Amino acid sequence: MLEIENTALAVIDVQGNLSGLVYEHERVLVHIQHFIKAAEAFGIPILWSEQAPDKIGETIESIKNLLYPMLKPIRKRSFSCYGCSEYVEHLKKINKRQILVTGIETHVCVYQTARDLHHHGYQVHVIADSVSSRREPDHQLAIARMRDEGITITTAEMAMTELLKTADHPKFKEILSYLKR
Repeated sequence: MLEIENTALAVIDVQGNLSGLVYEHERVLVHIQHFIKAAEAFGIPILWSEQAPDKIGETIESIKNLLYPMLKPIRKRSFSCYGCSEYVEHLKKINKRQILVTGIETHVCVYQTARDLHHHGYQVHVIADSVSSRREPDHQLAIARMRDEGITITTAEMAMTELLKTADHPKFKEILSYLKR
């Protein structure tokens, strides 16, 4: 079960034209935006990555505007965020063991990051409706493979309500507004 005090949010590579090409991109981007807002409401740290922004482009404005200038993206060349020493250093510094994962593409950077985090002892929760790939079969296979490898697959609503624990939580109404959209 997710715990606010032990959780961080990973926003992986929501960049350039690629973000508009992924399966169900509008739904996925809205869920990522809502999860960034929820993380901020809960005080959950956010890890923000960009894969080869010189080739793919920077993070799209709708996501970037929620993160910058409070955060700066961690730029990487490895598909797995865990393959980037700056990312690993930041991860160790925030000292959270549960990592919620959002971003693109499910079968490449999301999968490899989730797998590596899991292999290094993190409890990884991939938010299935907040990740995507250009092709639906790639997305579906990556979700199935992560589940088979012991990674927790969840949804935005499941994860947010796990963090809330109760309708009496002081952030309940704010978080509920993200779930209704």
